[in-house]
Amino acid sequence: MLQIQSLYKRYKNSDRYAIEDVTFDVREGEIFGFIGPNGAGKSTTIKCLTGVLPYDRGSVVVCGHDMARDPIRAKSAIGYVSDTHAMYERLTAREYVTFMADMYGVGLNDRRTRTDRLLELFELGSVYDKQISGYSHGMKQKICVIGALVHNPKLWILDEPITGLDPKSSHQLKELMREHCAQGNSVFFSSHILEIVEKLCSRIALIDKGRIQLQGDLESLSQKMADGSLEELFLSVTSRESAQSTDVEPSAPQAQ
Repeated sequence: MLQIQSLYKRYKNSDRYAIEDVTFDVREGEIFGFIGPNGAGKSTTIKCLTGVLPYDRGSVVVCGHDMARDPIRAKSAIGYVSDTHAMYERLTAREYVTFMADMYGVGLNDRRTRTDRLLELFELGSVYDKQISGYSHGMKQKICVIGALVHNPKLWILDEPITGLDPKSSHQLKELMREHCAQGNSVFFSSHILEIVEKLCSRIALIDKGRIQLQGDLESLSQKMADGSLEELFLSVTSRESAQSTDVEPSAPQAQ
């Protein structure tokens, strides 16, 4: 579903790589967790594998399509929910979702079926024709989810998706992630909430200081720790590294 091989990214005017030699894969039908401390390289990795940022070396292959050589086909297989809820806030939610459906070439019947179901699930029907700028943080997050799923992507990528959601919405999102994988698709998500990663994921990768420190089957990895918890594993790995951050974009705007 997703193969990342020896990925390197360095920002302009930086003397060090934000991520280096990042390698992992996401398999069909699995929820894959991506964890690490602040500044570890998670967001840079996600921006590279979704095509938001170019990378310096390595490869990103989505459903057999190389992101550098065939970016349109690679991106068409991805549904992306960013941690910043980037969207056109002067649009209504309906206009935004319609734009996303048009961009991915989703037919009218399919978009209506998928959208109606998610609007009912998230209880957003009454505000669907209101401007997004008036939405709360959680409402924007849910519209981003609808926009990302309207084309039923093979790979759903979420960056810190639970942040800002109330307990009910958080539960609904987790169930959607499980359902998406049950249909033969895959989910890749980053989170600081280790309890959620522990409950949802079959495999994980832990990144720190721009490098993958460990990855593999969550159950096998956790068995290495005295209390068998992901939290203890996380702390034991990240405490070995220095506190210096590498996943920091320069403050000046960068020409891509």
